[in-house]
Amino acid sequence: MSSIPRSLIRLGAVVVLGTCAAAAPQPNLDFSGRVARVLASTPLIDGHNDLAEVLSSRFDRDFTAFDLSADTSKLPVPAGERPISTDIPRLRAGHVGGQFWSVWVSPTLKGLEAVQATLEQIDLVVRLTARYPKDLAMAHSAADIRRIHRAGQVASLIGVEGGHQINNSLAVLRQMYALGARYMTLTHTLNNDWADAATDTPVHHGLTPFGREVIREMNRLGMLVDLSHVSPAVMQQALAISEAPVMFSHSAARALNDHPRNVADDVLAGVRANGGIVMVVFYPAYVSDACRRWDADHDAERARYSTPPYGGLFIGQPERAQDALLAWERAHPSPVATIGQVADHIEYVRKVAGIEHVGLGSDFDGIDTTPAGLDGVDKFPALLEELMRRGWSDAEIAKLAGENLLRVFAGAEAVAARLATRPASGATIAALDRVMPAK
Repeated sequence: MSSIPRSLIRLGAVVVLGTCAAAAPQPNLDFSGRVARVLASTPLIDGHNDLAEVLSSRFDRDFTAFDLSADTSKLPVPAGERPISTDIPRLRAGHVGGQFWSVWVSPTLKGLEAVQATLEQIDLVVRLTARYPKDLAMAHSAADIRRIHRAGQVASLIGVEGGHQINNSLAVLRQMYALGARYMTLTHTLNNDWADAATDTPVHHGLTPFGREVIREMNRLGMLVDLSHVSPAVMQQALAISEAPVMFSHSAARALNDHPRNVADDVLAGVRANGGIVMVVFYPAYVSDACRRWDADHDAERARYSTPPYGGLFIGQPERAQDALLAWERAHPSPVATIGQVADHIEYVRKVAGIEHVGLGSDFDGIDTTPAGLDGVDKFPALLEELMRRGWSDAEIAKLAGENLLRVFAGAEAVAARLATRPASGATIAALDRVMPAK
């Protein structure tokens, strides 16, 4: 794991709960059979899974310490973390046809260290895919995903989760693309030198000139611009700049959860105009107001008991601080998010942006808790069945599951083909923003 626990990096969200059904509820039908038939012809594509970071942090990328062909939930679990949600048997049970594996490093990791850590995770994904060739295959295009799905394998793709990971270098961006990265999230939870994050104090008020050049170069390459984690200003500016459809690889609807990490209605309208996609996340604090509030209260209690180096009731007494926090947890049990709440966000994105612009972005193995009934990659069908109960047709489920992402991916490829004569950008952050590059 990173130097900052993921559970602390990923901030909570304020939710106004409600159900936005697309159609009248349906009688009890063979939803399981319908889901299986849809996903036999359309690959279910998950926009975000952090397995690579978990395998890096827990096992130091030691392939003798884990086996993806077996149940990974039985592997040792560090204190304060949760069992792994991903393995090949559960990918098969969940009818997963395509998976974007996130290669994430903490936004506190800077410069060449961040680049190296990213390359090591890219290497891990490539090696994992080669280790299980009957089940996994690397994909670099929309056509690859369809071909691999037809062959009965899971298409493996790479997404870089944070613009800090290129160390302010378009050359590094290009080489990560050459190694297989097909999207980059412009920020993670902290601002970087050229873009503001949703969960940090704005310093750039959106994108700097170099940040705008990053998007143009991503368009030229055919690399998807991922706007999860970025500030509302960056969302709007990126939509105005990008010539290709954009994506939100793992976000939810801000109208149901008033947090800048999610996507507001005006941005949803921009996604629709841009031709992009919002892939709805499963993180409970983003889909449940009660979970978001409990997380905030829990963090406040932890700080109350021990706030190094100066404050807290039990500063310097970690055992007393831990006992006090456990007592608070017993008195205030954590609420549980539901599949229905995730479905609410999917339906809201559909309502505002349109059926062509919504997908699935679980964030499995990057989150410290999951909704009830959505605890692993084998549970995707349960979510699709919930939407069928609400009246979704098979054609609509196919769009959500994978057809929308395939269209967005193909759109980015078409823009890259049109820009093929544009030379690689030699721009630097020092020249455009008058900022010295990180060492």
